[in-house]
Amino acid sequence: MADTMDISEIIKMRRSVRTFNKKNLTEEDLAQIKEFIKDVKNPYDIPVEFRLLDPKEHGLKSKVLKGEELYLGAKIKKVPHFEEAFGYSFEAVVLFAQSLGVGTVWMASTMNRDAFEKAMELGEEEIMPCVSPLGYPADKMSVVETVMRKTIGADKRLGIEEIAFEQEFGIPFKGCEDKLLENVIEMVRLAPSAKNMQPWRMIISGNSVHFYEKKDPGFDREEAGDIQKIDIGIAMYHFAKVMESGGRDVTLKTDDPGLKVPEGVVYISTYSW
Repeated sequence: MADTMDISEIIKMRRSVRTFNKKNLTEEDLAQIKEFIKDVKNPYDIPVEFRLLDPKEHGLKSKVLKGEELYLGAKIKKVPHFEEAFGYSFEAVVLFAQSLGVGTVWMASTMNRDAFEKAMELGEEEIMPCVSPLGYPADKMSVVETVMRKTIGADKRLGIEEIAFEQEFGIPFKGCEDKLLENVIEMVRLAPSAKNMQPWRMIISGNSVHFYEKKDPGFDREEAGDIQKIDIGIAMYHFAKVMESGGRDVTLKTDDPGLKVPEGVVYISTYSW
């Protein structure tokens, strides 16, 4: 992450970009991204392999993009928690790119997936949940991008009281004396998600935050996995990195605390500090 930029500021600055200025990345930016993707960790210790893909070389395209000259692809083994691990690791690269002024957008379906999977050389039990273009944003959004952002309400987010709870579901989080934690919850709220559904739910209990998935129909796909679990991995990256930026170490556990949850909500993982 760029030394001169705070992770919270990077999160607040980033938006999905679908219209690019057709310029290649500078040698410096490209070199930094190549170095960064060599070893991207996640708390589940599941390896994610990243590749930079030339759209002309591999015949890669998307009907919702304009002016892209490079793609970021990634693949992962289908093991327990692979979706969360993928979301966590991919968001690490997305925010690093943002720190360089490089635009991105998460894509799981609006692309010629067969060509991308061929370019990624998927092995046995490997999956390529998402990809992203990498490029500099154009001065003006395309009509397609403008319509898409309006359709999904890209700039809207649920309120904190709808995604974070104290001790149990039904008791909305209304802030606390721990200002770092308050900021962390806000940075989680700003995380991107498929169709801007924000499927993560958090229960704050002492020095722990339990993450849950509010499941919506249509997001669990054979070719990409549970997209909403990927979204939760993104949110978890925001949580962990903002906590760490405030000097607080966090550890991940996957032991279900056994709290009562609403119908359609499932436990994912817990961060403690």
